[in-house]
Amino acid sequence: MTTAVHPYIDALLTGTRELPGTPYAWLNERRGAALERANALSVPTTRDEEWRFTDLAPLTRLQLRGAAGAATVGAEAIRPYVMPEAGARLVFVDGIFAPALSITGADSDNARVAPLAEALKSHAGALEPHLARLAGFEKNVFVALNTAHLRDAAVVIVRENTACGKPVHVLHLSTQPGTASYPRCIVVLESGAACTVVEEYQAISPDAYFTNSVTEVAVAPNARLHHVKLQAENGRAFHIATCAVSIARDASYTTQAISLGARLSRYDLNVALNGEGAFSQIDGLALISERQLADTHTLIDHAFPNGRSVQLHKTIVGGAAHAVFNGKIFVRPGAQLTDSSQQSRNLLLSDKATVDTKPQLEIFADDVKCAHGATVGQLDADQLFYLRSRGLPEQAARNLLTYAFGASVIERIPVKSMVQRLERVVMAQTGAEA
Repeated sequence: MTTAVHPYIDALLTGTRELPGTPYAWLNERRGAALERANALSVPTTRDEEWRFTDLAPLTRLQLRGAAGAATVGAEAIRPYVMPEAGARLVFVDGIFAPALSITGADSDNARVAPLAEALKSHAGALEPHLARLAGFEKNVFVALNTAHLRDAAVVIVRENTACGKPVHVLHLSTQPGTASYPRCIVVLESGAACTVVEEYQAISPDAYFTNSVTEVAVAPNARLHHVKLQAENGRAFHIATCAVSIARDASYTTQAISLGARLSRYDLNVALNGEGAFSQIDGLALISERQLADTHTLIDHAFPNGRSVQLHKTIVGGAAHAVFNGKIFVRPGAQLTDSSQQSRNLLLSDKATVDTKPQLEIFADDVKCAHGATVGQLDADQLFYLRSRGLPEQAARNLLTYAFGASVIERIPVKSMVQRLERVVMAQTGAEA
C-alpha cells in the first residue's frame, strides 16, 4: 500500500484505496492516477509563491474524517435556500447525494440534471472528454484529493441548440463536524445550448469542517452559460475550491462568485478561451470580517484570436480580516486581437483589515488590447459628506455606501430570489437598512 509523502494527505486518503471500481475503465484510471498524484504531493505552504498569503497550518491541525454516511436532513433545513425560479435542484449533504431533497426533473427543460451514477448510464460519452480532465490534478493536491474520492457529482448536460428555461440549482450542505467532503460538479453545454447554473455552499453545523470542491465546465461552440457560485460556509469552516472552464468558438461564460463565509476560503478559477471569438465575464465579491481569510486566484487563458474577457473583482474587508486576489491574463502566441480587461477594487472598513492584490498581464501576441488595475482604499469622503449633508447619520451613510459597493456585483445575478436573499445578507453584515 502506497503511503503519501505528507502525513496529513495520507490521513485524508484513508479509505480511497479500497473504493470499489466503476463499470467505466476511463473513470477508474483517472481516479487511480489522481490517487497516485495525491500520494506524491504535499500541502502548500507560505513558501510556495501561489500560497504565500494563505497559511494552511490551521487546516492541517484539524483531525478530519470522511462523512459517516448520509446525515438525515429534512426539507425544513433547505427551505431558506430554495429558489422558486429553479427548474431542477440537486442537493448534496456532506458530499453525498440526497435524492429526497432533490428535484431532478429528468430531461426537463432540455437538460439532463442528475447525480453522476445516473448520468453515466445515459451520457457517459458526453462526460468522458471532460470529467477529471478539465481540472488538472498533476500539480494541485486538492484537485487530486477530490478526484481520488470521486464517487458522486452533480451533472448538468444541456442538449444541442436548446435553452434551459429555468436555472439549475446545485446545493451543498455541511452538517457533520470534523468531516472532509469532496463535492464535485460538471456542466456540459453542447453546441448552441444555453443555461444558468447556481452552485451554492451552506452549513448547518456550527463546528469546524473542510469542504474541498471541484467544478468542471465545458461550453461548446455558440453556447452560453451563466454560472453563479455562492460560498456561505460557517465561520469555523475551511473551503478550498477549484473551477476549470473551457470555452469554445463564439461561446460565452459569465460568472458571479460570491464569498461570504468560512474561516479560510480559497477559490482557483481557471478559464481557457479555446476558440476564436470566445467571451468570458468574471465578477467576484468577497465580503469578510473578524479574522476571516478569502483568497481568490484566477487565470484567464486566451489561446485563440478575437477572444474577449472582462473581469471585476471586489472585496469588502472589515475587522482583522485578510483578502487576497491574484489574477492573471495570459495571451498566447497567435491570439491576436484579444481584448481583455481586469479590475481589482478593494474596500477596507477598519485599520486592521488587509488586502493583497496582484493583477497580472502575460502577453505573447503583438496586436492586443489588454488593461488591468487595482485600487485599495476606504469609503469616499466626498460621497460620505454628500449623504450626511442630506440628513443621513454618519453610520447610516457608511453602511449605505458599503452596501452599494458590493451590490453592483450581486445585481448581475440573473435569479431574482437569490439577489434578494444576498441583498438581505449584505445589508445585515454592513448594517445598512432597506
